[in-house]
Amino acid sequence: MALPDYLQEAGKDFAKQLTAQTAVPLKTDAFTGRQFVAGEDPLQTQAIGLATQGIGSFQPFLTSAQQAITQGGQTLGQVGQDISGLGQFMGAGAGTGVGSIADFTSPFQQQVIDESLRQFDLSRQAGLQNISDMAVAQGAFGGGRQGALEGQFLADTALGRAGLEAQLRAQGFADAAARRGQAFGQQQSLAAQRAQLAAQQAGLAGQQFGLSNFQRAGQAADVANLGQLGAFRQGLEQSRLAADQQAAQAAAFEPFQRLDRFGAGITSLAGGVGGPQFQAPAAPSPFSTALGTALGIGGLFGKFRN
Repeated sequence: MALPDYLQEAGKDFAKQLTAQTAVPLKTDAFTGRQFVAGEDPLQTQAIGLATQGIGSFQPFLTSAQQAITQGGQTLGQVGQDISGLGQFMGAGAGTGVGSIADFTSPFQQQVIDESLRQFDLSRQAGLQNISDMAVAQGAFGGGRQGALEGQFLADTALGRAGLEAQLRAQGFADAAARRGQAFGQQQSLAAQRAQLAAQQAGLAGQQFGLSNFQRAGQAADVANLGQLGAFRQGLEQSRLAADQQAAQAAAFEPFQRLDRFGAGITSLAGGVGGPQFQAPAAPSPFSTALGTALGIGGLFGKFRN
């Protein structure tokens, strides 16, 4: 049984179109290549720049922290010296060493005592002279009454002289003790102030370390956010490029799809006897489908010819 003439003509036309179509090299560069790979998004570029600029940007904070720690250590050493200095004030202050009462006694105290006693002695000598003058005036010079008066006067003034010296020395001791207490208070205050300074320096070091960590964490968060947003926009661009690539590929294979539909129509009209189909490993391309259709048509013509 022979095929109708119109089907034979259609088959010849199909073969002619397929031959002509396959004779032209397929322009695969229209739907392949790097133009369909999304490039680096500006936000990703910004993230890379920010990360690069931020390398070592936290170092000034670490340097300040280290300096504060060093200064704090030096201050603590001075505090230790201040506390050691307080030891000289411990005890009652006896003796003549550093920190003793004698160490704070005025160097002019003995001169003041000597001069005061000298003035006292002059006054006592004047008193004895008055007793002698009175005895002479009364005609009792050298008598027993004069001797008794002078003895009583000397006894009384001796006690006065001892009391005066004791009073002067007690006053000097009180003044030295006050100066010693004042020096002790100043030493205590200095130690406390330096201890407070050391604490402030330690706090400053902690703040600088905190700022360093905060700066690094904030920068890392900015880089991460920019990178994520850039990757999202890059993904959108890749989706658009993939759609463009599919459209370009469909346009490139569109002639083969038309030939496939043309050949399928011929096969259907001739009774649908299919020949061996060309199958691609994955989804068949329009070219492979058209080629399979051509093989089917060839088998169909061979069947009717036999």
